[in-house]
Amino acid sequence: MNHQENLSQLRKLMQQHQVDACIIPSADPHLSEYVPEFYKQLRFMCGFTGSMGTVVVTHDFAGLWTDFRYFQQAEKELNNTGFELVKLKVQYQPEYIEWLNGSLAQGATVAFDFRLLPVSLVAQIEEGLSHKKVALKSVDFVSEIWTERPAMPSQQAFLLDETACGMSFSEKLHQLRNKIKQEKANTLILSALDEIAWLFNLRGSDVNFNPVVVGFAIVTTAEVKLYLAEGKLSEPDLSFLQAQGIFIYPYDDFEGHLAPLPITSEVLIDPKRTSYQVQHILPGQVKCKFGDSLIAPLKSIKNDVEVANIRLSMIKDGIAITRFFKWLEENAGSGEVTEWLAAEKITAYRAAQQTYAGPSFAPISAYGPNAAMPHYSPDQRDEIKLKPEGLYLLDSGGHYFHGTTDITRTLPLGALTEEEMMDYTLVLSAMISGSMAKFPRGTRGYQIDGICRKQMWEHGINYGHGTGHGVGYFLNVHEGPQNIGPSNVPVALEAGMLTSMEPGIYRNGKHGVRIENLILTIEDHTTDFGEFLSFETLTLAHIDTSCIVRSLLNEKQISWLNEYHQEVYRQLSPFLNAEEQSWLSGKCKAI
Repeated sequence: MNHQENLSQLRKLMQQHQVDACIIPSADPHLSEYVPEFYKQLRFMCGFTGSMGTVVVTHDFAGLWTDFRYFQQAEKELNNTGFELVKLKVQYQPEYIEWLNGSLAQGATVAFDFRLLPVSLVAQIEEGLSHKKVALKSVDFVSEIWTERPAMPSQQAFLLDETACGMSFSEKLHQLRNKIKQEKANTLILSALDEIAWLFNLRGSDVNFNPVVVGFAIVTTAEVKLYLAEGKLSEPDLSFLQAQGIFIYPYDDFEGHLAPLPITSEVLIDPKRTSYQVQHILPGQVKCKFGDSLIAPLKSIKNDVEVANIRLSMIKDGIAITRFFKWLEENAGSGEVTEWLAAEKITAYRAAQQTYAGPSFAPISAYGPNAAMPHYSPDQRDEIKLKPEGLYLLDSGGHYFHGTTDITRTLPLGALTEEEMMDYTLVLSAMISGSMAKFPRGTRGYQIDGICRKQMWEHGINYGHGTGHGVGYFLNVHEGPQNIGPSNVPVALEAGMLTSMEPGIYRNGKHGVRIENLILTIEDHTTDFGEFLSFETLTLAHIDTSCIVRSLLNEKQISWLNEYHQEVYRQLSPFLNAEEQSWLSGKCKAI
């Protein structure tokens, strides 16, 4: 794939269409984190394989804007492509808008595919370039260049048994329609694939790592329309949905059904998860109401059936993790284990578990300096071998038909430096501090984030990513609306939310440490000062204790760790053989 030739062809098309700048995001019409092969445009254009980035091309500059997670990766992948890395100062911020503002002439034309940018981002572009009187133009130049483009996914989708979801479609629809009415609207447009999957109890394999189905939906107070590729559902599933009063149409009919919406429609749109194309097509007489997702808060609160099933998935995942780390301890010193082989091995151990449905993201199997890249993913061609020294980090997860997991462990492969041991212990301290937190109802994630980082800050250490994200129920491993991080996300943590807890320390060129569990927000107790919540840790896997600097942990943290290990052994040991039980017992020994 000649990326310089791709750039040359793009600039020719820009010249032909009188376009001064072209924006190409890593996105699909559903604004997904992971996209189908058909929409991996950045990989095609410049070779970048990360999950977050934006390419901006003018007639004399081509840049990829991405965040610190991908700096080292992007520099390597962009070498000799004609594209330059532009390092974001603030994660997720569209800083290229300011660059365009300083680079474009008055009256310039900026082009992008209206289907691939959210309403909210286009508003930022319009505002940021307003005094330049820039014209926005919808184009899909990539399709003209990418002649051997992969096909859209064609795998068949399926419905989950409603008893396994804890709520039927009709119950979810009732909740959703009540929310629509509360917003004084009558129509909701759904583009986000995880929201469609949740509402219809629908799952599939159209996107790597997310068990979703490519589709759209329109929900009104009177009817429901679902847009899927033909042949996606079996006849029994199709009949079941139709019996619920759902009208099912071909995927490509969606845009054509927007223009004739009645002028009495009051349409709810989530500007962060709906493409600008949708707003662009809607009739001018239709009243649009912009606001946060109605489904995300409903989806984030796991019901009793989901929680019980998630616990089962944690046991299965814990068995796989235990067997993997036992294997790794026995083989890492052989000189034959590579990062890639380790990643393949953990996937194989998970696949051996009943109800396993696939990885929830690409395993981050990182040894030594590679672990300093938070989103590093091994390449089979590099064959980086593990040695009996230093730190190894594994961040991985699985989908089961009754839950989704995400876990990180860092472990020593041999003797460590004082710095490595200190960093390991500070990360563990941060993870335990967050997991032990008790907090009043209404507390937001950034408040918990400060609790986690406190001890690191005292040592002059920080990390550039968030501390926690929401996790779906056999759905996306990253979901909202809750977040534990430094950003002031205006969402309170509520009982039933499943969230990750994953602080880290990264020293470029040396090592990286991250330890992660999934935690469930639960009711704790009520006092004269109100209701308090806390976290229950659901992940079941031992945390290495051999490299802990004990003086950096207080007695409460040590008690938490010892009690956690007792629980890990209690729940996992019945499913292990005698040799595995003995090994895990040693790893869970109290300190």
